[in-house]
Amino acid sequence: MTSPSQIIEKKRDGHELKRDEIRDFIQGVTSGEVADYQASAFLMAVYFKGMTITETIALTEAMVESGERYDLSGVSGPKVDKHSTGGVGDKVSLILAPLAAACGLKVPMMSGRGLGHSGGTLDKLESITGFDVRLDRARFEHVLKTVGCAMIGQSASIVPADRKLYALRDVTGTVECIPLITASILSKKIAEGAQGLVLDVKVGSGAFMKSKDQARKLAKSCIAVSKKMGLKTRAVLTDMSQPLGCAVGNSLEVIESIEILRNSKASDSKGGAETCSSDLKELTIQLCAHMIELGGLTKNSVEARKLAHARLADGSAWKIFKQLVESQGGSADQIESPQSKLPKTTRTVTWKAKKRGYIARIETAEIGRILVELGGGRKRAEDAVDPRVGLVFHRKLGARVVSGDAIVTVHLPDKAPAGGTPEVLWGALEARFQAAIEISSSRKPVPRLIFEVIG
Repeated sequence: MTSPSQIIEKKRDGHELKRDEIRDFIQGVTSGEVADYQASAFLMAVYFKGMTITETIALTEAMVESGERYDLSGVSGPKVDKHSTGGVGDKVSLILAPLAAACGLKVPMMSGRGLGHSGGTLDKLESITGFDVRLDRARFEHVLKTVGCAMIGQSASIVPADRKLYALRDVTGTVECIPLITASILSKKIAEGAQGLVLDVKVGSGAFMKSKDQARKLAKSCIAVSKKMGLKTRAVLTDMSQPLGCAVGNSLEVIESIEILRNSKASDSKGGAETCSSDLKELTIQLCAHMIELGGLTKNSVEARKLAHARLADGSAWKIFKQLVESQGGSADQIESPQSKLPKTTRTVTWKAKKRGYIARIETAEIGRILVELGGGRKRAEDAVDPRVGLVFHRKLGARVVSGDAIVTVHLPDKAPAGGTPEVLWGALEARFQAAIEISSSRKPVPRLIFEVIG
């Protein structure tokens, strides 16, 4: 057996690791025989020297083998999941899982919490009182069978190596590494029992992948590894140059998702004929269509989109969402009356345009960081999240504004964090927001919602 230090040195010097070396190292990470400082050194070596596809496959396999692998053969129907690489205001999963189930798929969705400036599906779901994301295997399979979808977090028995490495990546500056991202995503999807995966790779100022070239490399890496491991995967490169939908903040995003599921009128953008939620609804439909195609439920993409539109319009997806919430212990009363009963703060303030023109740029990652400062995200892993705070956008890219027009309504926490008076702290955040918004004298083209489909 090669020692951990020899493996680190070999990768540090740019050599290709053997399958057995990777497996032994990951087994050591899982058992604790490999110290955190050694695992951190390994991650940094991979970050700088990269991995071949063969190495990435071996890493993914070793991470799957580090824990339990669900066998969902007893659940009838095609089992297809979706994964997003993370963004701001990305609440697609809340709508997509019940919608895909309404179309005939089984959706075993294992999600994560917020990371850095990006939000997490589990944090959003837990803003619904009682919603349990920690289902054991038997209950997970029961919900999947009876409802058609289940939304859970990573358990201690599923890919434990990823739990350790993910935490170390977050604090060692090695998050944005394509082989490590690939292995982290795919190991969990394979272990959860998915047969197909639609990967939503975000591109832009609010994404970890800032350029299309980076996003394309990640997509191709995931597809190459998936193919070798028998997981049908399709990658969709989508825009994250502005928040997705209207709301940024956990409970507010649940409210917006329910409005779309119930076909309610979403917040008006006031900057055009469409609402701020139109991009969220369209992306959800498109991703659902790709899932339907992967699951073999329609002959082509046109039929798949028609099916997704129909199941959203006729209330089928909303019905399944209610069943999902009830099956996982959530409050049915809250989701029936979300505006009045889901948690929201009583203190709001409006941040307005400072001049006339068109919104030309939104530094979206900064919007995510402002949410964290409000208490809606974590600076440290142990931090509690306030589900009530957030921002609701009234105008986004391309919208025409005059001085004094509302851009966002900010839902403030009851108390300002330590370090100054509320007026000073909220004023500082507004200044950061204004710096993150560019208003131009001419209207610039708004980026396409979907750039490319790979695989």
